[in-house]
Amino acid sequence: MADEDLTEVLTAVGPRLRALRRTRGTTLSQLSETTGISLSTLSRLESGQRKPTLELLLPLAKAYGVQLDELVGAPATGDPRVHPRPFSRRGQTFIPLTRYLGGLHAYKLIMPPRPQDRRDEPLEQRVHEGYEWLYVLSGRLRLALGEHDLVLTAGEAAEFDTRTPHGFANAGDQPVEFLSLFGAQGERLHVRARPTGT
Repeated sequence: MADEDLTEVLTAVGPRLRALRRTRGTTLSQLSETTGISLSTLSRLESGQRKPTLELLLPLAKAYGVQLDELVGAPATGDPRVHPRPFSRRGQTFIPLTRYLGGLHAYKLIMPPRPQDRRDEPLEQRVHEGYEWLYVLSGRLRLALGEHDLVLTAGEAAEFDTRTPHGFANAGDQPVEFLSLFGAQGERLHVRARPTGT
């Protein structure tokens, strides 16, 4: 973070602290009692007369039940956490695990069970550019891949070129949950393992 950006973030801390305290309906006296920070220090911190330090901000973040970066209003680019917004498509729930538009996309998918009388029906298979890697977390996932019809269970993985006709379905009585890593440009997953016995 550039020095001017850091200065801007620190300057905004006081007003953010005051707004947060007022939103929570907390007085300076109550906050002083909770954090052990003197009333005058809290007052000067909120008015911008006192420079925020970790020694002051950590107990305040704990008292308010927020992350430190949220307390100081750090830019989102400095936050490695992904805040997924689930969406549904064709009866499946997709939970994005990546936030970037390019490269590999990662999703957790939750697929409800199919009606008993439809479980053995042939699956609709689609083709498109890309490469996909799957890992089953729980349940049973049916994967139709060209002429192959497979059932993957928890702990099993599969990878394939998505130009091969493919389709998925739940093969069990419970929801199936699995991870999907997909590269629209055909990126493949590279797995590295340390040799054993070294």
